[in-house]
Amino acid sequence: MKRIQVAPGTIGPVGPYSQAVVSGHLVFTAGQIPAVDGLDQQPEGFEEQVRQTLRNLEAILIAAGSDFDHVIKVNGYLTDPAQLEPFNRVYTEVLGHAPPARTTVCVALWGVALEIDCVAELIDCAPQR
Repeated sequence: MKRIQVAPGTIGPVGPYSQAVVSGHLVFTAGQIPAVDGLDQQPEGFEEQVRQTLRNLEAILIAAGSDFDHVIKVNGYLTDPAQLEPFNRVYTEVLGHAPPARTTVCVALWGVALEIDCVAELIDCAPQR
């Protein structure tokens, strides 16, 4: 098992967990938030927060040996049902070409508007598509 503690270009975990764990041919990421250089530095506007969260997630996938083309499952956590439409707009820009399975729920989070995690295949282990 390989553990990714801090991927380049991302903030480290805010608790006792790994940003990602590689097990077999799969990458399991921890939930990512729209933080840039710390919890107190987040982009203005919800759509840009979604983009930043996805950039953070992508950096972790790359560090683990995967990318968005190999994502199998995504979990999205929003804090307001009204966020779903703008979330879907940005999500479709990034993952809409071959959308993975997804669950999106509305929950209370700690000082952030959203969190996203995923499961992906390693690039070297994925079947040809």
